[in-house]
Amino acid sequence: MMQSLTPDVEVRLSVGQCVRTLTTSKEKEEVTKTLHTLTSYLDDGPQSTITSAQRAEFSRAHYTRTLQFLISNINADWLQLLTVAQCTELWDGLFLRGPPDQTLLVLMDGISSVSSPSAGLDRLVSILERFLQSGRLTVLLWSRCQGKGPSDSPQLRETLLGRLVALPDLTANQLHHHNKTLFLPQQYYPLLARDMLTVLERTCQALRDGNDCSLTFVAQALGKACVQGHSGLVFGVLAPRLSSCTRSDMVWQRVCWKLLENVPERWLESVLTGMVQAVNRPDALSRIMGNLVLKSKKAQFVITHKLLLLQYKYETRVLSILLGYLAQDRERRPLLIQVLRSLCQAWANPSAVRHTPLEQQLYVSRALLLCVGLLSDAELQELRSELLQCMLGGMQSHLDSSVVRVRRMGMVVGECLSSRMDVNGAKLKFEYEHDEETKELLSLMTPLSEEETEPLDDRLDLPQDVKGQTVPSQAVPSQAASMAQKSGADPDSELDSDDELTPYDMSADQEMSQAAPPRYLRDCLEAFLSSEDPVRVDLSLRAIEGLVRKNTSTAREVSVELSKVLLHMEDRYNTVGFLRLRQAAMVALTVTDSVPVTEYLATEFYSMNYSIRQRLDILEVLIMSAQELSQPITDKGGPSKAIQRVTMDTPLYPGDDPIHWRQVVERRIQSKTKRLSKGVTHPPAKPTPNRYAPVAGHFFFPLLRNYDRPQVTFDLLGGDHLVLGRLIHTLGLLMHLAVNAPVATQMGRALLDFVWAVRYHVDQMVRRGVLFAVCSVFLSMPSQSLLVELSDQLFETRAWLAGMTRRMWLKRAQSRCSCSCSVCVNLRYLSHTHTHTAGM
Repeated sequence: MMQSLTPDVEVRLSVGQCVRTLTTSKEKEEVTKTLHTLTSYLDDGPQSTITSAQRAEFSRAHYTRTLQFLISNINADWLQLLTVAQCTELWDGLFLRGPPDQTLLVLMDGISSVSSPSAGLDRLVSILERFLQSGRLTVLLWSRCQGKGPSDSPQLRETLLGRLVALPDLTANQLHHHNKTLFLPQQYYPLLARDMLTVLERTCQALRDGNDCSLTFVAQALGKACVQGHSGLVFGVLAPRLSSCTRSDMVWQRVCWKLLENVPERWLESVLTGMVQAVNRPDALSRIMGNLVLKSKKAQFVITHKLLLLQYKYETRVLSILLGYLAQDRERRPLLIQVLRSLCQAWANPSAVRHTPLEQQLYVSRALLLCVGLLSDAELQELRSELLQCMLGGMQSHLDSSVVRVRRMGMVVGECLSSRMDVNGAKLKFEYEHDEETKELLSLMTPLSEEETEPLDDRLDLPQDVKGQTVPSQAVPSQAASMAQKSGADPDSELDSDDELTPYDMSADQEMSQAAPPRYLRDCLEAFLSSEDPVRVDLSLRAIEGLVRKNTSTAREVSVELSKVLLHMEDRYNTVGFLRLRQAAMVALTVTDSVPVTEYLATEFYSMNYSIRQRLDILEVLIMSAQELSQPITDKGGPSKAIQRVTMDTPLYPGDDPIHWRQVVERRIQSKTKRLSKGVTHPPAKPTPNRYAPVAGHFFFPLLRNYDRPQVTFDLLGGDHLVLGRLIHTLGLLMHLAVNAPVATQMGRALLDFVWAVRYHVDQMVRRGVLFAVCSVFLSMPSQSLLVELSDQLFETRAWLAGMTRRMWLKRAQSRCSCSCSVCVNLRYLSHTHTHTAGM
């Protein structure tokens, strides 16, 4: 019994004697001998007199206390007796030879407790730096992989993890500007990742030798580092090496699978997110993760739901890797089908289209197209009905949106889905503007090959088809010469005859037409109604605007009938500029005969069996006509700008100069005479009547006639948000153009009553139109009429407008908006006049 306690007693007595000696001694030899005695408990060489049991007892019960004693006496006099070499060998050696987990805890506690700045703190920082550089972190991690020690506890493990992962934060809080470069996150976490790789390699070797290892502590350190926001630095080192090692080694694959399985569930999301962004290929992710998505509910939720439907900050490459990982294995493909159903539901949801950010909708569209591209033919046949329902419902939700990018997104995705499903051989085709966004969506339906997914540094930026067709300029003459030689002709004989001929500039040439343009409006009307000749219809469409403006009396006779024909006219012959020409003709008719045409257009706006495009065309024609009527009448008797420019630039022959010689002399005198004041050089502009003011009511009030009566194909206050927003904006413009008109007061009161009911509409375009309309009312109505006509609504409207102004200015101030649109200009004006209006 006494003999079993002898090592414990001996170690306790020896360490106690050393502590007393260091506390009281002032002799250098005695201090040196005592430190050698303490260091001997850490040496396991063949010449050591300390038994393994004594070394184990010292490490278990006395090592931490010894280091704490040394740190508490870091400024003692006996330490000053040692030379630099002796301090490095004996004092520092006690920190660098013992158990690394205890050393790290004591060093971190000592750095936090020692006053800063001081020589003692500098010594501890230097020891910690040597501790990291000498590979002690690898020893720490590997010691934890070999089994649990007798003193290991959850509290100790949590404390050690906290010190290990948060070392840059702890040192930065204590050292401030004197922090070491090695302790910075950019240096420390890659070092920790390299130590983890070394431990994983040792684990693989141990498994090959038949020894068991535990990766629990390494997995916990990895998860804690990632959850603290350093996953990019850690996986920037781990991912390439793991991808390379798992390519042909099953032991490495098993180690990686076990490592991820041991990550605590609360940290698993950060680990998976960092790894997905770091790998380059879906097969690499499959080798590293294995079937973790099937074993862990948390991993399945993160991979199949959160990264695809809740978050939308990742690149298209990450989406391709995620979905490719699900499609790599036969057991994971049911999850791919599940993801596809979730994406279809999210993309076709009308509420999601209206309320989710545009970036998230684009993210879901990319994921949907990538997922559909990974389906096999059998899976596609099985899911055909669901995809068709998603395509039809999603396109309806997107095309009903007032945002151009959302509508374009719906068109592109609808085209891609229809081409992938190939329903009865019919494919959807829309007309939209191609930009980088649409090109990217269209390219997602063609999965990349293995060579294209690998990052190649020497690959050119040119597309493959361009590279194959590009011919160096030096090769063209040689090819021409070789072809001439093959034909038996002299290569220079045919070229010499054409060297002196200068080619004509044919860039401005126009194609000659055999038919003559119409000269009367009734001929144009007859061509639109009965002619099947594309050339005649094209000439009539191009000539009708000029004929209307030239023959006003005839135009008034057929204005309504011609407007009806133009409104229902379709581009049957692919006429260049068809929409612009038709719109210009309708504007000319409205300006020429305002009252009948505006009444007809306003009536047809609320009629049945009209498309949204036709209703928007009516609003655009009314706006452009009102703008033209509100502008001053120009002098049409003078020459046009084109004629003036040609006349001035044309050289005149001598003797044909129409300018009299007295005028020439007078101009020369005027140009060489200096005057102190010339007065008014240009006469003031002549006042002209406003042609829009007498007919403003005919433009405005018919548009407010039947807005609350839903039709079979048109519900203004229901789902047709786009038309409602454009209508409100049109009414606001008509109100703005009617400033100083006698009918402006009645128009403002009616417009305010109309928009007040939809000021909290769900669509953003409608709310912005309401704000613009209210601003137009306040800026266009006479100031003396505001309190008289709008006394009941003025104060409530002013309070609402002030609140909207504050909210919009806060948003625009955050983004430093310098927009010059009408809403911003009106808001700037109202912000300056708000105090004056409140005083009224």
